[in-house]
Amino acid sequence: FGNRQIAGTITLVYDHHKPHLQELLTHIQHDHHDLIVSTVHVHLDHDNCLEVLVVRGRAGEIRAVADELIAARGVKHGKLTVTSTGKDLV
Repeated sequence: FGNRQIAGTITLVYDHHKPHLQELLTHIQHDHHDLIVSTVHVHLDHDNCLEVLVVRGRAGEIRAVADELIAARGVKHGKLTVTSTGKDLV
């Protein structure tokens, strides 16, 4: 990954009943507001939430934020999907 500029998404599925989890995820996101372009939060059912974060910035920094969010206790599934910013495409 390194220092190159990327865009992408971080997708999380988590149990919103897990104590302090939503607060932790929000705290992490606020700490990295410069990398997060937008978020979508969806209530999948009574217990599960889906959150998609659109991110843009240095690849290494994005990977670190994704790893921190995905590793949070109570996150059931997480994935970083990386794409181009478009500048390197012809």
